Amino acid sequence: MKSTAEKVGQMLMSGFDGLTAPDYFLNWLREGRLGGVILFARNVDTPQQLAALTASLQDAAKYPLLIAIDQEGGTVARLRAGFSESPGALALSSIANNPEQHIETVSGVLGAEMRALGINWTYAPVLDVNYNADNPTLGTRSFGTDPESIAELAGAAIRGFQGDGVAACAKHFPGLGNTDVDTHLALPRLSTSLEQLRTVDLLPYRAAIDNNLATVMTTHTIYSVLDEEHPATLSETIVPQILREELGFEGVVTTDCMEMKAIDDHYGVQDSVVRAALAGIDIILFSHTAEKQAAAYESLLEAVENGRVPMDLVDRANERIAALKEKFPSQTPDISTIYSAQHQTTMLEAAKTSIGLVRAQNGILPLTAEQAITLVEFSPAVDSIVQESTDSSTLSYYLKQELPHIQTHVLPSRSTEQPTIETDILVIATRNAHLIPSQTDAVQALAQQAKTVILVALRNPYDAKLLPEGTVLCSSGDSRPSLMAISAALRGEFIPSGTVTL
Repeated sequence: MKSTAEKVGQMLMSGFDGLTAPDYFLNWLREGRLGGVILFARNVDTPQQLAALTASLQDAAKYPLLIAIDQEGGTVARLRAGFSESPGALALSSIANNPEQHIETVSGVLGAEMRALGINWTYAPVLDVNYNADNPTLGTRSFGTDPESIAELAGAAIRGFQGDGVAACAKHFPGLGNTDVDTHLALPRLSTSLEQLRTVDLLPYRAAIDNNLATVMTTHTIYSVLDEEHPATLSETIVPQILREELGFEGVVTTDCMEMKAIDDHYGVQDSVVRAALAGIDIILFSHTAEKQAAAYESLLEAVENGRVPMDLVDRANERIAALKEKFPSQTPDISTIYSAQHQTTMLEAAKTSIGLVRAQNGILPLTAEQAITLVEFSPAVDSIVQESTDSSTLSYYLKQELPHIQTHVLPSRSTEQPTIETDILVIATRNAHLIPSQTDAVQALAQQAKTVILVALRNPYDAKLLPEGTVLCSSGDSRPSLMAISAALRGEFIPSGTVTL
């Protein structure tokens, strides 16, 4: 039987820096001070290295661990070079024929590779409804703007992940699609009506729960209609009354990282960890800082021992956590299927069917080796802290492989300078220019320098509006398979059939 200290430990999840776990972290696992571990790109090098890391964590742990990772696919993915990348949610939702089947298959591939690496929990899918084009963190991570469609597509993702042995996590409850503030940087406040929450934001969660969803992640956002003072993560109303009672969810509820500024700038660690427990959260996540992780453990343990946090609340959380671990055990790593040819074919075919053609100028496509072509591409800089910087390839990399004569310019995402272009065909590849005034200005200036212009929106399709005439394609994401697919579309290997909603 677990001691009180060990039961408190089960409710805490933490991360660390490096490709191997530091000694202090392994000691915490041996002492039962953590119930789970979150991995980031900073912990990932090769499949062999990652498999050894997860095995070392489980070997050290007094009790079986939840090992989690943000592997949504698309823009937010921690497993890239050497692992199978997938198109993101918006790209997959753009597939015209049976997107649910593609999503379930793609999510199954991601799930199979995670499980083979010893990972048993993914923080995906995103259920937020993308009805605010100015949202800085959502964009291509969302399945779109229609809550009923999101419900169907997210259900397919959940079946894919969980069918391959990895717990899915719907986020960010009760829905942050309407915010234009990044919770990593500040605390948003929304005045969304209760009717809109129930008919729009919560609708995908109802469907996800019907699809046997394992876990839910809360958002650090204040919903004034539900709790005027505290964000969802710390509200004693939102999880107990809305998620548990109204929606009937019986699985594990986790916080987003408690070190995000939406929490950290307004609550101390000692206060926030206790408030989260009292808000009905089962697992409380401190991703980065050892000092804050230690303080969170000591503070929650003290609050339980002095009666501020009731023991029956801790026991119920532990029961749900134990059930989750039993249903999704971490297996001994087996990396033989990682980045297999079959997995790459699955991802590329899904990406090809997702490419959308907004309009085409007669005779422009396909691009050929006989044409004078220049590509100006805005670099894949991160738009939010949640999108970690990687060495992922650019569109120019793939186009140059097939059209080696093409001239390329890769500009910073917020560039204020534009190169002078002399070319027959100018391809402009944007990444969320509609959110970046300097990129918008650069696109419009560049478009004046060539008679024939092709605009490629590599992230949010809203960029398509920047070119009122001419040829426009959208990939709705710039993961490796999406870049390969957009390159193939430009070269005429297939006719794009994806849908584009602007």
